[in-house]
Amino acid sequence: MLRKIVTIDPEKCDGCGLCVPSCAEGAITLIDGKAVLSADNLCDGLGACLGECPRDAIKIEEREADEFDEAAVEQHLAALGKPVPPPAAHGHGHGHGHGHGGGCPGSRAMIFAPAPVDAPVTPSGSRQSQLAQWPVQLHLVSTTAPYFQGADLLITADCVPVAYAGYHEDFLKGKAVVMGCPKLDDNSFYLQKLTELFTRSEVKSITVLKMEVPCCGGIAVAAQQALAASGKQIPFEVITIGIQGQIKG
Repeated sequence: MLRKIVTIDPEKCDGCGLCVPSCAEGAITLIDGKAVLSADNLCDGLGACLGECPRDAIKIEEREADEFDEAAVEQHLAALGKPVPPPAAHGHGHGHGHGHGGGCPGSRAMIFAPAPVDAPVTPSGSRQSQLAQWPVQLHLVSTTAPYFQGADLLITADCVPVAYAGYHEDFLKGKAVVMGCPKLDDNSFYLQKLTELFTRSEVKSITVLKMEVPCCGGIAVAAQQALAASGKQIPFEVITIGIQGQIKG
């Protein structure tokens, strides 16, 4: 079957092994000093291991591969003498919130109850988060996740919430969100992922929040190109945040 699956570049991999424990399914192992995928059916293709590689050797590709097999994962982990995680850890069960997908517990999709619109503002340090979903990283979200259906989508360069103090109240409230860094990531991946998201989900509006630095413009370009590739007419806005936190347009 054609599906997304992890691929590891042996030229980039230095065998540090940081990716091995990050995979809840035990799909990655070290052979001759290199990380390799043990078997296609052990990998769910959701990329919980991506952020653990300091050499950027792990990517997600779409190719013909055996279907992900939870029973095979359980047998594999048992053979390794490792505990078998609960079903939710594979992203096919239901834990807290509404679970849909996710390679490890930290990337399992969840929907939260947002704060009431008229909720009082509490003192600094205990303010109500306006985040209504999980995960948020573009590498980890499912393009068919229920929280994207009929949503106002906020595409955020990941430095923005640090620079702009009122991010939750002024931008995030009431929106679904995805985040990424066009300087550190492959912008062609963003284009592909966002095109798929716009095509599969009935997004009502798109707001891109980027920093004023030139390298951050890539996330807005990828979003614009993805919208064109999807063939849809969706209201689209780009907002630029200055490095000192001001809205610049």
